[in-house]
This record gives sequence, structure tokens and C-alpha cells, in this order.
Amino acid sequence: MNLLAPEWLLLLPALGVAAWLFPRLGFLKPLRGVCLLLLVLALAKPAIRRASDGIDLWVLADRSASAAAEMSRTLPEWEAILHRSQKPGDQLHFVDFAATPTVRGQGEITVHDVEETRTALALQFTLGQLAHDRLARILLLTDGYATEPLAPIIEPLVRSGAPLDYRLLYQPSSVDYRVDTVDAPARVQADEAFMLMARIVGGKDAEFPCDIMRDGVKIGQIGVRVSGGEGRVRFSDRLHGAGSHRYGVRILPQDDAHPENNAGEAWVEVAGRAGVLLVTAYEQDPVADVLTAHGFQVRQVTDPSELRAGSLSGCRLVILNNVPAHKLPDDFIHGLDFHVRGQGGGLLMCGGKFSFGSGGYFSSAIDPLLPVSMELRKEHRKLRVAMVIVMDRSGSMAMTVSEGGKTVEKMQLADEGAARTASLLSDSDMLSVIAVDTAPHRFVPMTEVGPHRDEIEDKVRRIRSEGGGIYIHVALEAAWKELRDVDVGQRHIILFADACDSENPEDYKSLLKKITDDGITVSVIGMGTEHDSDSDLLKDIAARGNGRIMFDEKITELPALFAEETVAIARSAFITEATELKSTPGWLEIAAARMPWLPKVDGYNLSYLKPGATAAALSGDEYGSPLVSFWQRGLGRTAAVSFPLAGDFSEATRRWPQYGDCIATLCRWLSGDEVPAGLGIESRMDGADLSLDFYYDGADWPQRIAANEPLAFLSSSDRPEPRSLPWERLAPGHFHARAPLHAGESVRGAVQIGKIALPFGPLLAASNIEWQFRREPIAELQALCAMTGGKERLNLATSFEAPPRQRFSEVQPWFLALLLVLAVLDAVCTRVWGSGFRISALFRRREPSA
Repeated sequence: MNLLAPEWLLLLPALGVAAWLFPRLGFLKPLRGVCLLLLVLALAKPAIRRASDGIDLWVLADRSASAAAEMSRTLPEWEAILHRSQKPGDQLHFVDFAATPTVRGQGEITVHDVEETRTALALQFTLGQLAHDRLARILLLTDGYATEPLAPIIEPLVRSGAPLDYRLLYQPSSVDYRVDTVDAPARVQADEAFMLMARIVGGKDAEFPCDIMRDGVKIGQIGVRVSGGEGRVRFSDRLHGAGSHRYGVRILPQDDAHPENNAGEAWVEVAGRAGVLLVTAYEQDPVADVLTAHGFQVRQVTDPSELRAGSLSGCRLVILNNVPAHKLPDDFIHGLDFHVRGQGGGLLMCGGKFSFGSGGYFSSAIDPLLPVSMELRKEHRKLRVAMVIVMDRSGSMAMTVSEGGKTVEKMQLADEGAARTASLLSDSDMLSVIAVDTAPHRFVPMTEVGPHRDEIEDKVRRIRSEGGGIYIHVALEAAWKELRDVDVGQRHIILFADACDSENPEDYKSLLKKITDDGITVSVIGMGTEHDSDSDLLKDIAARGNGRIMFDEKITELPALFAEETVAIARSAFITEATELKSTPGWLEIAAARMPWLPKVDGYNLSYLKPGATAAALSGDEYGSPLVSFWQRGLGRTAAVSFPLAGDFSEATRRWPQYGDCIATLCRWLSGDEVPAGLGIESRMDGADLSLDFYYDGADWPQRIAANEPLAFLSSSDRPEPRSLPWERLAPGHFHARAPLHAGESVRGAVQIGKIALPFGPLLAASNIEWQFRREPIAELQALCAMTGGKERLNLATSFEAPPRQRFSEVQPWFLALLLVLAVLDAVCTRVWGSGFRISALFRRREPSA
């Protein structure tokens, strides 16, 4: 037996003295004395060494990218040695780990997870799996290059009593060059020259080129010389206008063992007065002129492909002026939600034929932000749509691609796109689906979608490739026959064809003229790129059909393209008739005086006010559609002006005397209030760990912070929902938070205090931390193993040795139970025989009474 708290034995002499000095306490009575002895022993926490028939060996196998090749070669042999070395009663458990750990057989390491080696997390996970009634050892099989510090696991690992052994993978000698660090200023002023520096390390002297990238585009190439194991790259640049830009350095050595660590990146923010980002379809946008005249700092973008998530940095308001959704990059359009809700930014959408539903924004990431609904109501019969989807089912569609870890045929993705179209059409809309190779095959005849939606989706998901190429003329002619006798508001053909395998166009130009003369439009989704052999043909078909052309370079995005085209057509309710404008009192919610509105607008996008939103002006026609509306979204504000402010159908609006005042007033409200003085944040990256500090200073801030504790949120394209960060209060006026990120993950964030938001980012986690191969993590692992009594296991057959520190089981509850029984017995005996009770009284023979 062992006592875990022997210091309590010091009570025994004190109790002996008390028994001698105060005999009336009865400590010398046998039962009472035994009770006191049991109480002292219970406080000393008696424990007995556990009996065990064997030990548990937990084997942690490093499955990260840097160890994968060598581990797959070595692990089977090591596992065989361990199985042969088991003795009766021993148990062998395997945990695979990289960024996340999983017990062998209970999950898999995903492709995304392998870009980090989180050894501390794997050890913490394993400690939670240990059985309390068995001895255990932990054996770590790894290359030793952990991507996180091991310090947090030291205390719990030592406390567990389980020794940690390790076996390092053999790394063949080879020459490796890598980008060790990329240093760039986190923030610069507009037009300020700055220096980008990178440290290159390698095992052999060499000279090779190095590419400099900005926002994914190569902007220069310079030579770098590695001498004595190190080289330096220096590059100067100058940026104009607010925003953030992603810089990259990529080395190009001829002989390199690990090309995965040949790149590094960093964000650079251009500081400036918070302004307006105007994304517009017009080179000379009158909105830009109006805002500049009213003192706004305007950054105008006419090529949406230039936009990035970093474009939202330093931006208080985003204006989308008649720009279709498909032209906006995904990271930008998805970043707008957090820009508004989390960072307190503003969003204004202006009307036009390529805006709102007509621009494909229905069901997009922007749709929930807008104060208007783009869903058409059933009573709008004249706005019904009849659509024919012509699908290529030629031989190329049988090829397979990888999507979400699964292998699927291209035809299956096209089928899913057609099914997505059926799900997005209104009940009163009409749809036909024709699959074409050398001949048309009508899978769904022209029918109203509502009563047959599920049946249509089921049928199109069953279409399979039949070989050959798609005959273009046959496809278009079959679609025309389906539509020419249908009497609805809009008729449209979606032609899906392979940009490398479109055959037999015949006289498609004459056919398209007949189709368009009937008021039917044709759009094309081309599988491939605009540089493929038949891409010019598909472009010409879309142009002559008065439709759009979209190329699907990533086949896995095909269903999204079908959905986007469907939304653009089925929700393309742009009223081209001059319509009366009616004012409402809603304008007074954002302005001090009423607005003398223009009498009529030349045209507008039909929509409906969402519950909770406010309309400042309505159309005077049968629809009563909101022409100017706004509301609050999270910490930000959004608005919709449903009539054009520039371009076609805007002549009356631009002649309106209050044109500039209306736009400026709306934009001031959308931009929100300035951040008050006394608040500041500092964010930085340490490898893949984000460090965030929040400071406040001022007489009234302590009380305001006490009433509204600051909240920190992060948004990332890797994680759909923003996540909150827990704060640690380091000092009065100073909060600190840390967050681990995925390798290469780019995040934006905000600190929120009540209705105030302090945005930060974007910040970038190191993308090549898995391939840095620094010696420090190995030294840290060796020190940790020594602390636990473990060692390097060169001979794996000895891995089942019993740990030198045995485990003990506490028996304190048994002592306490016995103490309770004896205390009750002592109380009973004292009550029956009185204070003169002795143990011999229990066995004394009582004389019978006379």
C-alpha cells in the first residue's frame, strides 16, 4: 500500500496528546480509537498498486503530407513487429493523426487534414482514451516535424504517468530548397513604395529564378543565389488605392526534393480613408461623379474579375451597379455577407437588366442581404418562363472527375445541373429536357413544373452518355420545336455542349435567326475553356441567340452554372415601361427632410419588400414594387434602388434635380458611423496561429466595455459560418485571443462592441508549415519524452515494457465506509452500555435475573 498524502499522519501524535490530556473525549476507547485511526488514514489517501495482466500500447502514426511517403513504406513492417511482440494481456491501439487524430478504424484522415502535424493535439486525444485500470505506454511514429508547440501537453502527459516513446522516420538524404519566410509590411499608404523580402534556405549552393506574384498574377521574376545554406529575395512595389493584396514568392530550382515548400505568401493592406467600392458596368458611371462631388472616396472597378476578398479592406460601402452575379469572383461575393453583418459595412444594389433577379442574384450569397425579394408571384402569368435544356450526352460525358472525394461521371454533374434548374423554376413555369448526341431524345416533354417537379428531377438524373459527339443543328432545331407554339412571357434555350466535341453545325446561323425572330433566346454552357477547338462556335451561337456564354473550366461547378443561368432567366423581371413613382414616409428614417421624388422612372426590376425592411418609394403600377428600400443586417446596412441609375432606362432619373442628393444621402446612411476614439486592435500571424489584441483607453470606455463585452469573430472561405474567439483579459484595457488556422487559410475578422465594429484582415496562415523541416520540433519532442520517462525506441520489439512509474488505485472510499460502520457501532454501544462500555462487554455472559 502507498499513501498519496502522508502529511496527514502528523495528526496521530496530536490525537494521542489530546487523548492523554482530555480523557473525557473517550479517544482511548477501542472503537473510537479505531475510528480516529481510520479517519487519519483516509485523509492520507491510501492507494494500492493496480494489478494488470498487461499494458496498453497506444501507437500514434504520423499521416501528414511530409511523412506520408516514408510512413506508407515503413509502417506495415513496424506494425508486424509490434504484433509479434505482444504478450498475453497486452493490448495494441493505433491512432492516425495529422491535423486531427482518429482511432484506427473509426475515421479517416482527409486530404485537407494532412497539411499540418498537430502532435500535441494527438497526444491530448490519446490521453482521453487511456483506460484507468490498466498500465499504458505511448509510442509516437513520426518524422518529428510538428507544426505546433508541445509545451501545452507537458503537464497532462507527465501527470498521466504514461511514458512517451518515439521512433523517427528515416529521411533519405536529398537536397531541398524552401521559402522559409516572406516578410512584407502589414499596412502601407497608397502610392508608398515598400519592400517585400523572402528568406530562401537550401542544403546546397545554387542559383535559380524566383517568381513574384500579386493576387495570383505573376508581376516579375528575379534570380536568387543560395550560398552557405541561405539566400535572400528583395522586391519593391507600390500600390494605388485602398484594399489588400496577396503577394507570393515562388522559387524554381532544378533539383529539389520537396517542391511543396517552394512558395510563401503574405497580405499587404493599403491604408486610406474608408471609402466606397463601386463595381459598375459603366466606364463613365455618373454615380462615381456624384459621390466624389459629395466628398466620398470612390474606388471604381469596371472589370469584376479583378476583385478579391481583399478588395473589401478599407471599404465602408460596396455598390453593385448593373453587374451580373456570374462576373463576380466567388471569394468576393461570399465575403460580402461577413463584410456587412460582421464588419458593419454597407451594400447598395442598383437596378438594371443585369441586376437583381435578371443578374442571377436570386438564391445567391447576396440575396439574404437585400431588403427585397426576387421571387416572382404566381399571379404574374405574363412573366412566366418556358425553358428547354439541351444536354450533350456524347462520349466525352462518360469521363469521370473527382468531386468531394468521390469519382463521378461528367454526365452525372450535368444531370444534377438540369435537376437544379427544375428545382429553381416557379410552379407555373414550363420546362422540357432534351438529350442529344447524333439525334435528339426527349426525356421531359414541355410541361408545367409545379405538379411534376419531383418526376422531372428524377428523370433528368437518369440521363446517361451514349457515345459520339453532339450535333449542334439537331439540338437547336429540337429545342425550337418545343418552344415555338408555347404562349408565355419568356422562352429560353440552355444549350450545354462540349467545347471540344461539338459537331455538324450545318446552317446554324439561319436557324438561330428563325429562333430569335420568334422571340426565343439561347444561352450556351460550354464544357471546357474559351480556348478549346469548338469554343468560337459556341460563342457565336450565344451571341446570335441574344443570350450568354459560360465556360465551365472546373467541371465540378457545372450544377452551379445551370442554377445561375436559370435564375437569370426565370427571375429576369425587368419592367421596360415608364412607371409612376410613389413616395412613402420611410425616407424620413434615414434623412431629415422629405425627398421630392421624380414623377416616373423609365424602367425597374420587379421585386417585393421583405418583412422588416422599409420602403421609401414604390412603383405606381399594379405591382406596388419597392423602388427604394433599406434595412439593417447584423451590424451593417443594405439598400436597393430598383431602377437604373446609369445606362439604359436611366435618362429620366439622371435629369432629376435631386439625383445627386438622393444617392449621397443613401450612401451616407449605408456607410454608418465612424469608429469612436479610444479603441484599437492589433492582429498578426505566428505560423498558422492567429494572435489578436484589443485595446481600449478613455474615461468612459471601462463602463461601456463592462456593459458590452467585446466579441471577436473570424470568417473564412474554408468555414461557411463565422466563428467566435474566446478572450483572455491580460490587463486593464487589454484583451487577447489566439486561434489556430488551417495551413494556407485566409481569414477576415472583426471585434464588435455593441453596435461598433473594428474590422481586421485579411490574414494568411502559413501555407507550407508542414514542409519547413526545422530541427527545433525534434529537440522539443526528445525533451518531452525524457520528462515522461520515455526514450527513442530503435528496437520496437521492446515497446511493451512496463512503465517505470506504476499506477495506483485509491482505496480511500473503503476506509471511509468502514469508518462509518464503526462510528455507528460506537454510537449504539455507548447508548446501550453507557460511557463505561468496553469491547469485552459484547462477549460478557449476562447472569439471569432472580
